Amino acid sequence: MVDRSVRLEGYANARELGGLPLSGGGVTPRRVFLRSESPDLLPPASWERLRDYGVRTIVDLRRADERAGDRGTRPHWAAVVTVDLHDAAFDERHWDDGLVGTALHYLEFLLEPPIAAVLETIADAEPGAVLVHCVGGRDRTGLVSALLLAIVGVETEAIVDDYLESVRNAPALAALQGVPNWEPNVSRLLADRGTSTEKSFRAFLAGLDVDAVLDAVTPARAEALRTWRGGLL
Repeated sequence: MVDRSVRLEGYANARELGGLPLSGGGVTPRRVFLRSESPDLLPPASWERLRDYGVRTIVDLRRADERAGDRGTRPHWAAVVTVDLHDAAFDERHWDDGLVGTALHYLEFLLEPPIAAVLETIADAEPGAVLVHCVGGRDRTGLVSALLLAIVGVETEAIVDDYLESVRNAPALAALQGVPNWEPNVSRLLADRGTSTEKSFRAFLAGLDVDAVLDAVTPARAEALRTWRGGLL
């Protein structure tokens, strides 16, 4: 796969969603969508490089308590839109069983209102590239990124590889953020359920109904997502 990493100080798990192969030929356009962990550790120089790259909207998927721990501010030129991708009812059902934070919950979560809200936010963003992030850029960001890629028909292996890139980046991300690497725990949880990170994500893609996802938004927004905000004709 093409290296799409966004190599900036303060980032360990940031990358372009452009440059991935489409099943009908061609590749996804660059400077439309980027994904990352929380940008809270970015110094001013890294923010300026994102601005030069074309980023104008930041979609923050974190909970309010996660945002409250921010140590830095966002630049004035970036429109920051928060869409809490945690659903209280869903969390109540699944937090204790460990499904939150793995692809095992993705298909069920597609039925929850926050998914439509984040897709609407992305479709309605001001001109310029859109950066989507959560805390680690792995689970919530991974789900939204997979939807954006599947909607335009990116090849399955490329979507899987993009998802697994966050797993490969986990040690560096944990070191940067000063937290434990959660991947060994996730692997053990999934192994106990007879699956793995890759297998559970592939099962999600196999069961994903893109048309049903787009039915949750207006036709105009669905068209914006299908064309990657005009980047694909």
